[in-house]
Amino acid sequence: MAAKIDKDTCAGCGACVDACPAEAIKIEGDKAVVVEDSCVSCGACVDACPCSAITVE
Repeated sequence: MAAKIDKDTCAGCGACVDACPAEAIKIEGDKAVVVEDSCVSCGACVDACPCSAITVE
């Protein structure tokens, strides 16, 4: 399963983008977006997010 980002909680800071080893997250507008086909569900973004806006299920 790909990472999921809660748009209401996401601050768009980009910490997850920097942490993602698969380069599967980008900022669109002012929120993070997961490119599901590229996500390897490693959880690096979950640990990096200061807003706790990301989950991997």
